[in-house]
Amino acid sequence: MVNQIQTRYVAQWINAVSDIPQDDWDALALPLTTPFFEWEWLHNLEESGSATAKSGWLPNHLVLWREDDSAQLGAGAPKARRRLVAIAPLYLKGHSYGEFVFDYQWADLAERLGVRYYPKLLGMSPVTPAEGYRFLIAPEEDEDELTAMMVQVIDQFCLENGISGCNFLYVAPEWRSRMEKLGFMSWLHHSFVWRNQGFQGFDDYLGSFNANQRRNIKRERKAVTNAGLTLRSVTGDEISTDLLLQMYDFYCDTCDKFGWWGSKYLTRRFFEQLQPAFCHRTVLFAAYDDASSPRPIGMSMCFTKGDRLYGRYWGSTNDIENLHFDACYYSPVEWAIAQGIQIFDPGAGGRHKKRRGFPATPNHSLHRFYDPRLAKILRSYIGEVNAQEQQEIDDINQDLPFKPAD
Repeated sequence: MVNQIQTRYVAQWINAVSDIPQDDWDALALPLTTPFFEWEWLHNLEESGSATAKSGWLPNHLVLWREDDSAQLGAGAPKARRRLVAIAPLYLKGHSYGEFVFDYQWADLAERLGVRYYPKLLGMSPVTPAEGYRFLIAPEEDEDELTAMMVQVIDQFCLENGISGCNFLYVAPEWRSRMEKLGFMSWLHHSFVWRNQGFQGFDDYLGSFNANQRRNIKRERKAVTNAGLTLRSVTGDEISTDLLLQMYDFYCDTCDKFGWWGSKYLTRRFFEQLQPAFCHRTVLFAAYDDASSPRPIGMSMCFTKGDRLYGRYWGSTNDIENLHFDACYYSPVEWAIAQGIQIFDPGAGGRHKKRRGFPATPNHSLHRFYDPRLAKILRSYIGEVNAQEQQEIDDINQDLPFKPAD
């Protein structure tokens, strides 16, 4: 008996991650190297009020279903089977805050041309400037075909709704070339990323620096010890809700110190809801001034998956010399080496990172404007912009404090 199979794909826009069952979503998200597109992370951002229409992050995810109509020849009506095969996590943005890719010059240019820049369609994990964005596509599907299909749906949506542009930030390197072939323009940026050079311990990490910087790092860690502080890593089931709420207080305090630039985007509920569902991805580096004290006086928060570690937030009750460097760089590097981590991205900003073994590392965003004038200017000047950025990366990395190569 012969079966005829006819396949068709159905695109759907949804306004909440919760519209898709977690198992179906994570079947596509878990194979990624990054943890920040897993159902639990994105759902927490949305459900906690951190990424919502009110905060300027309107969830507008594109999902693609495969419908297989299987009909036995001469044996009645066909039966349809529906299966999720692709997701593009997307948000309609009413501003550019929380992206850490500073496109204000494009917004200013659009205003001068009389083009409404906002809302724009954005692909990234909200307020999480970590490389790895791509469409989530089932491995058995033709990725080129489905990617082109989804881009066509996105283009149609933007044109029909007067959306100025579509942007994908911190894209996965292997995905970028696929999107460039579909007409997206690549904009070069940089972050500061540590890579494991086969280190067997913290002393090996220290040994990669020149003599002067080795002394500086030892001095900075010793200052923390001399202050009577002990840093401890806390992971998995050891992480209590109370500890997460303390982390929220630290986070708020750090953001408040920077005023308008403080980037306080996450709610208290977001931190609270990391327990228990996302604690297997969470690592806290907590500083205690008394081994018996239940409350740390400073703490950094990182997330991990596979051989990657990502630094996100930090804060302390007191301004203790060099505690920031230890909690955010040295202790996480020491932990990373012990755990076999290969890449540690400590978060956005800060040229001080290069002094601690984090070279400037390229990353890219992808852009498409639907106004012909903006699109023409982007095409004309993005090459020059990228060349200047590459020169900045080269200049930074010529001044790294590593010992000379043999």
